[in-house]
Amino acid sequence: MRRGAVSEPLPELPNIDPALFRVPDPAQLHSARLSTHPPRILLLYGSLRARSFSRLATEEAARLLRAMGAETRIFYPSGLPLPDDAPDTHPKVVELRELAQWAEAMVWCSPERHGAMTGIMKTQIDWIPLAVGAVRPTQGKTLALMQVCGGSQSFNAVNQMRVLGRWMRMLTIPNQSSVAKAFLEFDENDRMKPSAYYDRIVDVMEELVKFTLLTRDVAPYLVDRYSERKESAEALSKQVNQRAI
Repeated sequence: MRRGAVSEPLPELPNIDPALFRVPDPAQLHSARLSTHPPRILLLYGSLRARSFSRLATEEAARLLRAMGAETRIFYPSGLPLPDDAPDTHPKVVELRELAQWAEAMVWCSPERHGAMTGIMKTQIDWIPLAVGAVRPTQGKTLALMQVCGGSQSFNAVNQMRVLGRWMRMLTIPNQSSVAKAFLEFDENDRMKPSAYYDRIVDVMEELVKFTLLTRDVAPYLVDRYSERKESAEALSKQVNQRAI
């Protein structure tokens, strides 16, 4: 458009299949049947140490979520094999995938190791597929991110996990938590001490529950994509043609 020119409607139609194109309709949001069960939230952490601060932070987050009315489950990754080093029938893999399908939201909490999330954290995410048949274990589900640091506060791990959350097609909430010098933040009973770091975790869990309540019943509408409808239609047409031969 020329500088200073008035914008006018383009005369051409979009180059799309009109049978598969959908104009976003807010009525579909209002017509969704609201769930009444507690939000189902799966929590993953990224360390196998006997006194793992990512596990302790995760357990603290689970306490908060339960206090907010959510149902929580924590996956304990000890015994989970490396990706492709065992079949997907391995008991720990089956457990993780069943939990991912059960959940409506997730919390990922990793230590920062060598400026990144840990291999334990990445292994868990790598074992969760984008699709299992017609089921998408993560798509459209909400996600909250946390990390614990051995030294000064950093955001490398949560930034990496945010990229992964997007890749897994999850609705990653804006707020996040990073606990500096985590070894100072837990008492002898492995409970997190009151602090600004603790308050931030409260904020993150509160936001996660809110986003989950807002989106869980309309997730199929939010993630309904033209490209995927087109791909499904082409696959169905191909099957029909093969049967006709």
